[in-house]
Amino acid sequence: MDFQGTLFDGGPATLPAPGEQLAEGLTRTPLSRGAWIDVCRNWLPDADDVFATLVADVPWRAERRQMYDRVVDVPRLVHTYAVGEPLPHALLVEARDALSAHYLPELGEPFVTAGCCYYRDGRDSVAWHGDTIGRGRSQDTMVAIVSLGDPRRLCLRPRGGGESVAVEMGHGDLVVMGGSCQRTWEHAVPKVAHAGPRISVQFRPLNVF
Repeated sequence: MDFQGTLFDGGPATLPAPGEQLAEGLTRTPLSRGAWIDVCRNWLPDADDVFATLVADVPWRAERRQMYDRVVDVPRLVHTYAVGEPLPHALLVEARDALSAHYLPELGEPFVTAGCCYYRDGRDSVAWHGDTIGRGRSQDTMVAIVSLGDPRRLCLRPRGGGESVAVEMGHGDLVVMGGSCQRTWEHAVPKVAHAGPRISVQFRPLNVF
């Protein structure tokens, strides 16, 4: 693991109180067709410890998928914590609960699952897609992403063409994709020439994949 954590990340910490510092730190960017993204920089406290714990304790697995006429390796490691499964770090529990409380008036339900992706270096990536296997195909929903480790770009583009946008996700940053984003826009994390390890934790409501 070749990741340099912040020199100023101190000891035990707590998340901002829901509806207070979280709301103050969020910046919302409206997109087209009823989609939007929220960004909150340096949101997750003690990010170095959370990152190290996830690297060591998450049961990472490699996946393979059909690509045209051959089966290829998925370029990242993954694991999903389903509804009711304990999360590997207490701060992730606080993060999920804080997000559920803050977005409940808009979302109408809590975040209940946590998908984890481990991008080991710049060669790991995720192609253009939307989370449309479940209810995101037909309903407005939200996916909240906590990024840990080296910065990587989250790119977004409208389905069918149009101007794209990009957000650089840094260590401890929060990005929330909401409204119609999953069905009217696509997102990707492209390959880069040089990058250290990064972990993405995606909190989702029930039956959103």
